[in-house]
Amino acid sequence: METVIRTGDLPVDERFDSWLDHMFRQVVAPMMVTCDDPAGFRGSIKSTALGPVHVSAVGASPCEAYRTSQMIRRSDPELFQLAFNLRGETTITQDRRCAPSQPSDLVLYHTSRPHQVRTRQVRTGLDEYATRGVMVVFPATLLPLPPHKVERLTATPLSGREGVGALLAGFLTRMTAGTDRYGAMESLRLGGILIDLLTTVLAHRLNADATVPPETRRHTLLLRIHAFIQQHLADPNLSPATISAAHDISIRTLHRLFQTQEATVAAWIRDQRLRHCRRDLRDPLLGHRSIHAIATRWGFTDLSRFSHTFRNAYGLSPREYRHQPDAGSPQATAHQHHPGTSP
Repeated sequence: METVIRTGDLPVDERFDSWLDHMFRQVVAPMMVTCDDPAGFRGSIKSTALGPVHVSAVGASPCEAYRTSQMIRRSDPELFQLAFNLRGETTITQDRRCAPSQPSDLVLYHTSRPHQVRTRQVRTGLDEYATRGVMVVFPATLLPLPPHKVERLTATPLSGREGVGALLAGFLTRMTAGTDRYGAMESLRLGGILIDLLTTVLAHRLNADATVPPETRRHTLLLRIHAFIQQHLADPNLSPATISAAHDISIRTLHRLFQTQEATVAAWIRDQRLRHCRRDLRDPLLGHRSIHAIATRWGFTDLSRFSHTFRNAYGLSPREYRHQPDAGSPQATAHQHHPGTSP
């Protein structure tokens, strides 16, 4: 992610004015900001573009931002904004609705209508920012749902703690937790995943699942299955039969879904297990744990078969891999192969 603004890098007397200038002049939908303690204000924004979808990690002191009718007449990019609350309390008001959101809540609102965003600190002493969250900005035309139905959910808290909402929340957390950079095609794919997840969350809340495009339903189901597999890798009985039963689909449908993954269901499970074992074998904090314990932790019950599978994937036995030189050295990288699929 790219740091857009960080007030802590500026002189104290310039911090809030710089934040105000950024919010009013440089964001896609200008807003005015007020703060009870301008001298003590701190804020930061880190952003990444996933094609037409922009994702930002935002941390800030308590403040209030608002977008007026006059601002909208001056500039209206017709965007949706999705706020994902990580810390503190955020209240978003639009369309005569007021949505106080707690951590793990998601709230959707639109740049074309006046709105107000108020944040406040709930606890102290956590870090330099009283509130933290993720902001997603995307063109309204990307949502494949009837606009008049989506408008029913503006300024309405949506849970990011269960179901597809939890998948969306986890996706946003991962996207803003690191410093990964993505190529153009990968960015477009990730942006599409985000919109598919949000579409499914909104459609479910609207009882309008039937309006979701088939391709979006397929993508979301595959993401749910991926998450289910990751959660159950330690279970040696994980199989196409248990996965299809958990998602109320036939085994044939499951295999058809995985045709786009360039791997069978069994191969995808195996590769995910291998990735976790490979990571654990190189983790200094797990140096005391036996290879057998690591293999068992990720669902491999036969140590001999695990060793054979690991060697086929990476060119070294688990023991050789654990004790090889540093992973970045020429000796190590010469042997590091990867399974044919990725998550």
